[in-house]
Amino acid sequence: MTLVSAFVPIWILTAVGYAACRSGLLGEAAAAVLGRFVFHLAMPSALFLALSRMPLSGIAARPLLAFGVSTAAVIGFGWIGASWLFGRKPGERPIWGMAAGYVNSANLGIPIATQVLGNVSFLAEVVLVVTPVILIALDRHRDPAGRVRVRRIASLPVRNPVILASLLGVACSAAALHLPSTVGASLTLLSGAAVPAALVALGASLHRTAPTPAEPAEMAELAEMAELAEMAELAELAVITALKLVAQPVIAYAAGLALHLSAPQLLAVVVCAGLPTAQNTFIFSQEYGVGEAVANRAVVVTTTLSLATLAAAATLLG
Repeated sequence: MTLVSAFVPIWILTAVGYAACRSGLLGEAAAAVLGRFVFHLAMPSALFLALSRMPLSGIAARPLLAFGVSTAAVIGFGWIGASWLFGRKPGERPIWGMAAGYVNSANLGIPIATQVLGNVSFLAEVVLVVTPVILIALDRHRDPAGRVRVRRIASLPVRNPVILASLLGVACSAAALHLPSTVGASLTLLSGAAVPAALVALGASLHRTAPTPAEPAEMAELAEMAELAEMAELAELAVITALKLVAQPVIAYAAGLALHLSAPQLLAVVVCAGLPTAQNTFIFSQEYGVGEAVANRAVVVTTTLSLATLAAAATLLG
């Protein structure tokens, strides 16, 4: 019952966002506005607070390595497979990789894994490494020539609030700095809005406005194109779901066995690797204007199906 209760708020808030957008309550730009709020304000606050309070000493190296191997392997395969299997353009491949291997550590990973291990700092550590790589790739997509420029990479922390907040959080943790109570309280309030706003934005994005009616001669061609596009999206979604909910925990299990993790550590690593796609995948796709459809579907489908896969993993390893 505890596992189910962790998922219920996600489904409710996503449904609220969909209903609010469908009824016209939030307007057509709701998903975009909420997404930018999360990306530029709420998410940086949450990352800064989490990383500034995370001790840098006493890191569980072997669980971190096992989880990191599974994350890197699946994101890498998804990144490359998006091109090989489905012909995705360079700007869309990072989002495809995120959808396949970027775990929901905020509102699912930390509560669930805390129950089985008590310390899941490796979630934040891996995300801290993976996020800048993905954002650099997405930033490259914005470059007119599509090249990685050293100057643009060097200025990315200044231009990207997510990376800047992460670096400041690590610096505060390393220096053992403590924020004034008023600043900390303000950031806590703002960070508390990150997950709810992201889920409402996700739900709002699932509502599609009806297309403008076409001429009768065009309707058959449009219907055929829509059917082909739908089949391609379903194939992509099936591969992403298999990578996220099956391949990633299996790789984590194999890596954990090779590293001789204890039973509780192995359970925590496999459960964390089997978490669904993070809603940040959709937020990033929306901010950079690539892969939004595959991102929001991946979040919804993997979140729904992971309830069964996580329960199975916990039963088999517990």
